[in-house]
Amino acid sequence: MTLQNGSSDCHINLPKIKFTQLFIDGQFVDAVSGKTFETIDPRNGEVIAIIAEGDKDDIDLAVKAARHAFDNGPWPRFPASERRRMMLKFADLIDQNIEELAALDSLDAGKLYSIGKLSDIPNAAEKLRYYAGAADKIHGSTLKMSGQLHGYTLREPIGVVGLINPWNFPSQMFTMKVGPALAAGCTMVVKPAEQTPLSALFLAHLAKLAGIPDGVLNVVTGYGYSAGAAISSHMDIDKVSFTGSTVVGRLVMQAAAASNLKPVTLELGGKSPFIIFDDVDVDKVAALALRAIVYNKGEKSVLPVRAFLFNTMRPQVDEKQYNKILSYIEIGKKEGATLLAGGKPAANKGYYIEPTIFTDVTDDMTIAKEEIFGPVMSLMKFKSVEEAIKRGNATKYGLAAGVMTNDLNIANTVSRSIRAGMVWINCYLAFSDALPFGGCKMSGFGREMGMESLDSYLQIKSVAMPIHNSPWL
Repeated sequence: MTLQNGSSDCHINLPKIKFTQLFIDGQFVDAVSGKTFETIDPRNGEVIAIIAEGDKDDIDLAVKAARHAFDNGPWPRFPASERRRMMLKFADLIDQNIEELAALDSLDAGKLYSIGKLSDIPNAAEKLRYYAGAADKIHGSTLKMSGQLHGYTLREPIGVVGLINPWNFPSQMFTMKVGPALAAGCTMVVKPAEQTPLSALFLAHLAKLAGIPDGVLNVVTGYGYSAGAAISSHMDIDKVSFTGSTVVGRLVMQAAAASNLKPVTLELGGKSPFIIFDDVDVDKVAALALRAIVYNKGEKSVLPVRAFLFNTMRPQVDEKQYNKILSYIEIGKKEGATLLAGGKPAANKGYYIEPTIFTDVTDDMTIAKEEIFGPVMSLMKFKSVEEAIKRGNATKYGLAAGVMTNDLNIANTVSRSIRAGMVWINCYLAFSDALPFGGCKMSGFGREMGMESLDSYLQIKSVAMPIHNSPWL
């Protein structure tokens, strides 16, 4: 198989992928039902491979393996330095297989191979290294209690966790969730998006090569309504982390509550305002806004889809998403927004859409309220700081926002007034493994990345004991 990165000279040869299996208890196995589904190349609509379709029975097997590995296996009982060593080896193996992983994400998700090789896959490895470094720095506190008592806290791994990933950054999302779970000493069942299953299976193979014990990391490919639902409602899963739409996030939370009241981390949709004041260089800011909206084909919830005034495109992930974006563009035109640029398919085959900009957009229009998850931006005007804050907050979402101004007072006022989990001032899409990421309102709760993510895979146990004949209390 030959991958070519557009008009560049970047080529990579891969063996022809025909069929993949689930990864359970350290082995690649067929789905119990024998069912399969196709993963599609969004550049041309052709079948890449036949994928094993896991469902409830397969999730049960994966959870059983993860539970045994947690209750009886060495992973939670290793010295933290040993978990760190294996995680660092895992990261090194990702680096050594960077071309294969970049190729798989390019094939499966329609991402640029060059970006995968230069950014996505190295960042996936670095996330493992970040949490590997934290593995031996997990500790509790010593507490001074009243009376002749001594108290302290332990921070223990929460147990078996279910990790449900989206399609937009397959390899990075994998290590973003797997990294802190491994560092904490948890075992896990990972369900990648059905649109992008390939890199998750390859990463599971690399984890085994790194020495991570069987049963610690399991990957079940399949659909959200079956495999994902089975994870959310499983009585023997202790926590779920889900990244995806708000609609599905609500279902995950309901299933978690109705089963064993497992805690959930939800990173959901966004409708992020990009507020541009008149004291900045509009040409430079416009270029930043355009780069941001076409970044990763517009498939990122934090993108500045509501720019309050204020390339290389790849295909959308599948035909369903492609048609959804085009339908929103038609809704925008019907509701009276002015189509300034783009708005049409950008190729005769594949799921390509032109970067699209609307003007004359009002807050009550559908394209101003609902997450499109594609390269579509709405330009809207404001007259005062107060109006910008009010309209920036006029959304059910609260994932991210951008503020562009040379006035420090305005920057502070707006950034502290916008209800969002992340605010960028005079920049956009500035991420770091150390910087917590997540939202509020209907963009979810909990945090990915940073030490806050590690905390979500740990639970606090308080211990108290009497002390006798102590010279001091």
